[in-house]
Amino acid sequence: MAGETMRMHPDIAELRAKYELASEAPTGKAVAGLTFLAGLYLAISPWVVGFNGLTTLTVNNLIVGIALAMLAVGFASAYGRTHGIAWVAPLLGVWTIIAPWVIRGDVANTSTIWNNVVVGIITVLLGLGAMLGMNRAFTSKMDRSRFSG
Repeated sequence: MAGETMRMHPDIAELRAKYELASEAPTGKAVAGLTFLAGLYLAISPWVVGFNGLTTLTVNNLIVGIALAMLAVGFASAYGRTHGIAWVAPLLGVWTIIAPWVIRGDVANTSTIWNNVVVGIITVLLGLGAMLGMNRAFTSKMDRSRFSG
């Protein structure tokens, strides 16, 4: 009962609406879309780049790529409800960068390293954009609404 009351509280509803407005900004849409594409690429990269015989890194990239794509879908469809886990995207990027050296077995070769480092850097930057850019858009909209009445 108390959870229902809090969910329907006007301040919480207004806060969610502001996050949704921030996610509808062109920057928010671009970040969510590019994050989704980065996740999809990471998931299929073992077959694009050719991780022949590197099963552990293949499975890692598939799982992390799907997780990143699903996170981006959450940002695009319900940022007001998923903004609290935006910090996960940069962590997935860092993991993608270090995975060729951390995963058990001989998985670090030139193509796997370059693939994961480039996709990881892109993911870190997009994740930071999701965290910082959305917060900046949110706070600027909040400031404007505060002064407009």
